[in-house]
Amino acid sequence: MRGTDEKSGSLFSYVDLEECIPARHPLRKIRQVVTDALASLDGDFDHLYVDFGRPSIAPERLIRASLLQILFSVRSKRQLMEQMQYNLLFRWFVGLGIDDPVWVPTVFTKNRDRLLTTEMSRKVMSAILAHREVAPLLSDDHFSVDGTLIKAWASMKSFKPKAESTPPEDEGPGGPPAQDNAPDMQTAETKPETTPMPQPNHRNRNAEVDFKGEKRSNKTHASTSDAEARLYKKSAGPGAVLCFMGHALMENRNGLIVQGDLTQADGHAERKAALDMLHRHSPGSTRKLTLGTDKAYDVAGFVADLRQACVTPHVAQKSRHSAIDGRTTRHKGYALSIKLRKRIEEPFGWAKTVGGMAQTVYRGVERVRSRFILTLAAGNLARLPRLLAA
Repeated sequence: MRGTDEKSGSLFSYVDLEECIPARHPLRKIRQVVTDALASLDGDFDHLYVDFGRPSIAPERLIRASLLQILFSVRSKRQLMEQMQYNLLFRWFVGLGIDDPVWVPTVFTKNRDRLLTTEMSRKVMSAILAHREVAPLLSDDHFSVDGTLIKAWASMKSFKPKAESTPPEDEGPGGPPAQDNAPDMQTAETKPETTPMPQPNHRNRNAEVDFKGEKRSNKTHASTSDAEARLYKKSAGPGAVLCFMGHALMENRNGLIVQGDLTQADGHAERKAALDMLHRHSPGSTRKLTLGTDKAYDVAGFVADLRQACVTPHVAQKSRHSAIDGRTTRHKGYALSIKLRKRIEEPFGWAKTVGGMAQTVYRGVERVRSRFILTLAAGNLARLPRLLAA
């Protein structure tokens, strides 16, 4: 018998969000780890807020919503708020009831940007890694490090000479060119009651620019959109772009990222960030550590700094003038580190394709860095359900 397409005008409806989520959904384990990790940061959250005034959005909900945006590749805060309006899975993960109102996008953005600094993003990552179920997955002795370019939210047309003055922000859309015989002004008797809107001048909008033959460098030029972005390229093939340089320190047992950083792009940033992340992760460690890297780190000064810090440099050798000799390469652990270090490209690939870090939508090193570290933490969370199940 065919059913009827009739609307049931129910007056009351009782829905338990916990029952709407499948028991084996991977977000269940992720939410459990995140909730426990944020509970350990309760004291840090208390120091960020005063004891009086209007209550703001709970920091736990702000962080869970930000992680959700990264995990599901939601491209904007406005779209995130829209999906939280009707998506029961999103409401359950963030902690909103089915009748709770969703935040205004601008209010959410202001509260989140004030909370998620570089320091807080690092604390969130460390709290997740220190979870009782996650900590046994990590290696304490063997690590790998690498860097990747994060394209800045600035076009090549904004890369102009530093002495060149920038145009005013409120230029307006522009209008048609004035005629030679047009009057300069109108008197009160001839002025119309309504002034016609100026027509947009499409010829001056996003005009074509030819950079051929022009020499540009970071010493003489700077971006007017993001002054902290740098023109850089890592290899001889592709052209240079305005970008930042992201760094990650990976443990070799399961390929989880234990430290992240982001700096301005230059030829020394990778090696300096590697030492900073290593010291930050294992300050004053007396254990013998190993660090696997690619050939870009095969520099005598960097290798000497690692040996001074009691770290065995498992650095891929250059074909000529390598700082690594047979004292290191003769051990079996060297070949194993060189093989495992390539897994660090997987978190970078996830961060760029799923996490939206191929080109950041933020400006300035501080904001891009905090987002990059949180994206690496979300990449760890995405792998946890399968690792813990195994």
